[in-house]
Amino acid sequence: MSDQIGFIEVKPEFEHRCTIIWLHGLGDSGHGHAPLASELKLAPELGVKFIFPHAPEQPVTVNGGAVMPAWYDILEMDIGRKIDEDGIEESAKKISDLIKAEIENGIESKNILIAGFSQGGAVALHTALQSSHSLAGIICMSTYLGADSIFQSQHRPINQNIPIFWGHGTYDAVVPLALAETSIETLNENNYKVELKTYPMEHSLHPDEVSDISEWISVLLEA
Repeated sequence: MSDQIGFIEVKPEFEHRCTIIWLHGLGDSGHGHAPLASELKLAPELGVKFIFPHAPEQPVTVNGGAVMPAWYDILEMDIGRKIDEDGIEESAKKISDLIKAEIENGIESKNILIAGFSQGGAVALHTALQSSHSLAGIICMSTYLGADSIFQSQHRPINQNIPIFWGHGTYDAVVPLALAETSIETLNENNYKVELKTYPMEHSLHPDEVSDISEWISVLLEA
């Protein structure tokens, strides 16, 4: 088992029925996205528990080797060209451990969602599509398919029909929309269905995106 990571846990008001594991981006922490637990305004009856993990501290090549929270190293400014696949794999193992812990605590895998922003989104995709558990859905925000070669050889049919929401900014200069579209094309070619929504924003979260994610989660969990 990979080393455990720290996280923020926001428990539901009512009986715990579902879990959303939400991954932050480069240089952030679980604290950065934890307010979304209330901002999403999900119905308390859904019984959603949020887990906001903290990425481990490590040197990041494109930032001059500065140490910061990162799910994996960013090797080049063109993040779609050269990927730290070993780093993505290691972080995916850590998130898989969180999924296993939720299942061991009585939550069915079909009631576990994985969400991620930017770097966190790449790890969320990688984790879910390789998972041996049938998961509820994936929420991708301003991200990309980070380890295409591993995906092609290791994605599992158990999550072939997993719902995928993808939100992206039309002005994103950090993770260009074109990179997201290329990633989605790869997923479509492998028979995954992705719901893409774009927003007039840079590399961030738009209020309309938060609203759309809330509606998407609500419909998914009520189904």
